[in-house]
Amino acid sequence: MPSPKLVNGLPYKTRIYINNQVLLPAKLVRMLGIEWARYADITIRHNDRVITLRRVALLRTRHTASRQFAIPREVRERYGIRPLDDVEVLNITPIRIKEVDTKQLVLDE
Repeated sequence: MPSPKLVNGLPYKTRIYINNQVLLPAKLVRMLGIEWARYADITIRHNDRVITLRRVALLRTRHTASRQFAIPREVRERYGIRPLDDVEVLNITPIRIKEVDTKQLVLDE
């Protein structure tokens, strides 16, 4: 049986799931203190490109602190991001619900 992945905080290296979502494990979510967050601005690195995803919904399950977020289709197509690619989560900034609107912005840094 493989040992669990060690989580030391950010940056956090992970793999994109088949459904184009990225898992943030419960240990990382608790370490960052973002259990309450529903939306966040997330900065990732994919193939040495730094991509900022604005107003991303943090999906949660009922009984754990872990979260998942989907990478929008436009971003995947623009940067060639595919399922099972490795990404590095560089920063997660939670945002309050009052600050969220329906429009998502993507910035290439």
